[in-house]
Amino acid sequence: MANPILRQKLESGKFFVVPGIQDMITAAIANKVGFDIVYGTGYWLTASAWGLPDAGIATYTEMLNRMTTLVRTSNSAVIADGDTGYGGLLNVHHTVKGYEAAGVTCIQLEDQEFPKKCGHTPFRRCIPVEDMVDKIKVAVAARESEDFLIIARSDARQSEGFDALMRRMEAYDKAGAHVIFPEALESEEEMAKACALFDKPVMANMANGGSTPIPNASVLEEIGYAYAIYPSLTSLVAATAMEKCLRDLKDHGIGEPEGIFNFKEFCGLIGFNEVWDFEKKWAK
Repeated sequence: MANPILRQKLESGKFFVVPGIQDMITAAIANKVGFDIVYGTGYWLTASAWGLPDAGIATYTEMLNRMTTLVRTSNSAVIADGDTGYGGLLNVHHTVKGYEAAGVTCIQLEDQEFPKKCGHTPFRRCIPVEDMVDKIKVAVAARESEDFLIIARSDARQSEGFDALMRRMEAYDKAGAHVIFPEALESEEEMAKACALFDKPVMANMANGGSTPIPNASVLEEIGYAYAIYPSLTSLVAATAMEKCLRDLKDHGIGEPEGIFNFKEFCGLIGFNEVWDFEKKWAK
């Protein structure tokens, strides 16, 4: 059964933040910090696992494996990027069933043509509104639990304009989506207009380096968002730290930089204490 915490938090009306998780090291650190909900990001899970761009290359089977592993590793409920549902209506049905069975709490579906692309990169094209409405209806019907929620995302802002994006969002709202996700808005004014238009929760995507401004979370709350995801934050911060330590190693031979995470503590985070306890009990 899906974890009910996302539905409960949305019903409470209190704004919250959701970090993006790109690999299981990040999941372990998020466990330490403590989050109720995390976001399984398609872009960064694909980049970390296969070194490939978020351009419809990763398959349903590959992403299901990554999300299943994230659910197992994380102490939090998982919102999962489901891209376009990996095909037509039957694929959407199968994807929702698979993600829910894996223990995911919520799936995000978008209205791009296949192959899809990251929502903050060029050359995205959207399918007809009617086709996405059918996908949402199929996704809602495929659920086993009312705690498993459907996010409807539209990528039409850059190709069709803000007003057309809002018309798409209204159609997806009426189709039964539980959360509204207008992607790649270009100003705080647009963000406020989008939030004011819907009675259902609206989510923000705080993609570093993307099209959308990234104000403080308190501002997003004032604008009217239900919550915000930060899909690229941990990945780009990690990339910065890795580049610095590798340059220091290459240029200066530094192998023990200041501020490095404690190895013994990380062993505990990743589960070695249980391994050692097992060895003490069973090793001959």
